[in-house]
Amino acid sequence: MPLLPIVKYPNDILRRKAQDVTVFDDKLQQLIDDMFETMRKAPGVGLAAPQVNVPLRLTVIEYGEQEDDSDEPVKLQQYVLINPEITRFSPETEVAAEGCLSMPGLVGDVERSLSVTVRAQNRRGQPVKLKAEGWLARIFQHEIDHLNGVMYVDKADNLRSLDEDAETDAN
Repeated sequence: MPLLPIVKYPNDILRRKAQDVTVFDDKLQQLIDDMFETMRKAPGVGLAAPQVNVPLRLTVIEYGEQEDDSDEPVKLQQYVLINPEITRFSPETEVAAEGCLSMPGLVGDVERSLSVTVRAQNRRGQPVKLKAEGWLARIFQHEIDHLNGVMYVDKADNLRSLDEDAETDAN
């Protein structure tokens, strides 16, 4: 599986609304697999098709949370969201630092809903409905924003370099 080049800001594709996926063929399946491989290598937890210069409403996510008192390795869950739409945002929000593979070396504080409900299609075109909370909800919102031409920096406060963020966390 080839690694795909990740488009960097200010490339125009990152600011355009992506097109609906209408064909679920072998080419799409290969793109999904290549996106997972590219995301892992970057490394990241989510990657939207526009970030690899493909203007389709497709995102891949791989994320897992460790139990607080567990020494077990984190089991990662894979998500393929095609033509996703957030149908419910919780009124409860939280501000947390976010970064982006298309804007390396930069982080900012973004307010996001603590939980969301997403309607989408899976990699085979079948409808799915997902409820996400916490960091997974944040990742879903970040990646779906990409499909709408929205970057996290549009919503962020306190933009800073990763070096500054590390220094802040260390103090």
